Amino acid sequence: MSPTRRAAVERALEQQHLLDTLLTEQDGLLSVLDRVLALSGTARLIRDAAGADAGFVADIEDPGTAVIRWLAGNRTDALQDIAVPVGQGVGGRVLASGESVRVRDYVSASSITHQFDWVIRQEAMAAMLAVPIIGERPDGTATVAVGYAALRGPGEFGDRAVDAVTDVAVEAARALRLAEQAEAGRQTAVAAERRRMQASLHDSVGAMLFSIGAQVRDLRSTLVDNPLLRARLGRLEADVSAASQALREALLALSEFTPERALPIELAEHCRSFEARTGVPARLVQLGDVAPLDSERTNLLISAVREGLLNAEKHADAGAVVVSLGAVDEGVQVAVADDGTGAAGGSGGSGLGIRTLAERAARLGGRVSLVYDEDGGTTLRIMLPYPPTPGGRR
Repeated sequence: MSPTRRAAVERALEQQHLLDTLLTEQDGLLSVLDRVLALSGTARLIRDAAGADAGFVADIEDPGTAVIRWLAGNRTDALQDIAVPVGQGVGGRVLASGESVRVRDYVSASSITHQFDWVIRQEAMAAMLAVPIIGERPDGTATVAVGYAALRGPGEFGDRAVDAVTDVAVEAARALRLAEQAEAGRQTAVAAERRRMQASLHDSVGAMLFSIGAQVRDLRSTLVDNPLLRARLGRLEADVSAASQALREALLALSEFTPERALPIELAEHCRSFEARTGVPARLVQLGDVAPLDSERTNLLISAVREGLLNAEKHADAGAVVVSLGAVDEGVQVAVADDGTGAAGGSGGSGLGIRTLAERAARLGGRVSLVYDEDGGTTLRIMLPYPPTPGGRR
């Protein structure tokens, strides 16, 4: 093997190891992280960062209302599960403005309403600071939770405390994004497994019940002179029919999933099929929620993933493939990245499959790119805007 070829192989192996390590770390993080863990830990972090006596976090559970769920340093349970409507108290002002709010003495402050003074008195709190925890949504950013810090003795929160608590809120928002990705991945995996179970039960148990029912009917038709046996076979046929109906209902229940889950389930299935066919690990990484798409856009994104996986199978000599799905630029983006040799680069991205994808995407206002890494690896990326709304806006 030439020195150049040996160096290229060593780089490819190193990149494969790096990719495997990153994927393993991500799987471990997403498997243990959830929204409750993220926000319950945030209450303690806010208290410590602000040098406060107490910290607590309210989750946005209904539009315009935050509910205090997680506390650190509290003396009573009075704050637990308090609903804070927009505009009321310190947290309500944060919901209304999307900015941090602080008061030197809660019960005497003229800048806030005082529906919750009785709770604050029970906790003997004075100075209070609240900051928004900002999350990303398909249509922009929004306050997804509110973090509070409170003092019981004399004192107030200065700019340094505001900055420290804001930093914690930024980290909490990042943790929530990871938690949402983890939940999306879990839902996709569960739905994909349900689909596989549905197909397996249909092909095995369904076929078996059909065969038994057909044989029972044949036996009944031949036993014209044995009424007793015919009656028993009739009951058996009825039982088989009831079992078949129960199976159909179970298969229908297994197949039910919401439209927004349809696309990730399909992509996960293509990854599984690719891995089973080639032995090359292929994983779907969902980067947040994606709004439901019409059939034309859904089918185009699925076609793009099939094309990317086919290129990796035929040309890339890849050690691993990652398919990512996420919302971006008021639309949806899917990428198929491999760590192969980039052998497909000779076509310059002008293959018929890529050209066809690019033309179809352009008709919908989207775009397709195929990028070859100098050190090996190929990424096929497709972005499609969301369909226009009935009013004509996207």
